[in-house]
Order: sequence, then structure tokens, then C-alpha cells
Amino acid sequence: MASRVYRKGTLLVAAIADLPTVTGLLLTGMGERNEKGEKNFLAIERNTTDEEIDKTLRGFLARSDIGIVLISQGAAERVRNVIVEHESILPTILEIPGDDAPYDPEKDTIVVRAACILWGGDVGRERLKQMTASLKSGSSK
Repeated sequence: MASRVYRKGTLLVAAIADLPTVTGLLLTGMGERNEKGEKNFLAIERNTTDEEIDKTLRGFLARSDIGIVLISQGAAERVRNVIVEHESILPTILEIPGDDAPYDPEKDTIVVRAACILWGGDVGRERLKQMTASLKSGSSK
């Protein structure tokens, strides 16, 4: 895919996830390859190492043309330390469901931070735990 000329304020979405998820995102047109040959996506396969995911995520976070990094929760678990260390607003890291593991809000760093801000540290974690249990049981409160 050819690189586009970016207008001021235009940022890319990057993705790190299993092959079906990345393929779906690429079909929406989100894929880019810049003049340096750098892609804004990584499709994780069986032989993809934690080091490859770490290097790719750190690379995305260092790029000035990326505003959001979508990462499947399964991949996020493999590089949780990088996500926890990242404190900048841009690029924003968003954990998404993937084929590799079911989504768990209690493991999502952004959701946990939001719950702690909304309700306070321990109370926020407990409320999030209650909401997750409620969703898993199929009841709504």
C-alpha cells in the first residue's frame, strides 16, 4: 500500500492482533506502509515471539504518525509491562477482543484506570469486578 501525504492533525490507527482480526481491520482500509517500509500492523501467528510484539508496540508508540494502537487482549497480556509503562495520551493504547482469548475488562489497563478515577482506587477495582461478574452471569444491574 502506498503511503499517503498526511494533513496536519491526521493520525493512523495501528493494530497488533491475531491474523483474522488484523485481516478484518486491513479490509476496512486501515493498513499503511510508509516510505521507510514500516507497517502500522502486526498479525500475530503461532511463531510470533513476545520480543517481536514488544518491539512492534514500542515502535508504534515512538511514531509521531500513530494516534491509536489497537491491541488484542491476548497480545497485551504478553507485553503488559510496556502498556503499564506508557503514560502518554498519544498514541492511546486500546485493548480489543481477539480470537486468541476472550476479553476481560479487569485485565484492560485503560478500563481499570478509568474505574479507579471514577470511583477511587480499591472501590473502582471492586465495582469493576462486580460489573464483570454481572456480565458473565448474564444479569444486568
